[in-house]
Amino acid sequence: MAHKQDYMVRMELNKQRRLEAGLVSERFPDVSSIVVHMTYYNKGINPVQMVRVINLFPTSYAYFKMGCLIKGCVEGGFDFTSVINNMIKNHKKLGKGKLVCGGKNDDLASDHASIAYEVNIQYNKLSK
Repeated sequence: MAHKQDYMVRMELNKQRRLEAGLVSERFPDVSSIVVHMTYYNKGINPVQMVRVINLFPTSYAYFKMGCLIKGCVEGGFDFTSVINNMIKNHKKLGKGKLVCGGKNDDLASDHASIAYEVNIQYNKLSK
């Protein structure tokens, strides 16, 4: 029962964070779409855990944190907020890089998970 309560609390907190972030159209009116291509890696025999594509539109929440997929990772994940904010500030269309999960757990190595990413941003035709 405690696990279900923890899950419900986390889901409510996640919902609140999304609402606080606002919509992409409110925060970035010049942006028409953001596409994030991610490849999740973990330590182990099969390092590629998952390939994922996230499409963000003007009606999407401007919340750019993705959770860690490793069971037992506490407060981990991958925060794209500064990556996307800097790209939009500099009107860049393409960004590539790597992020390492900052989550904690006594059983996990500090570099237990990472992602390689490519962010593509399209701007409205009337913007710069």
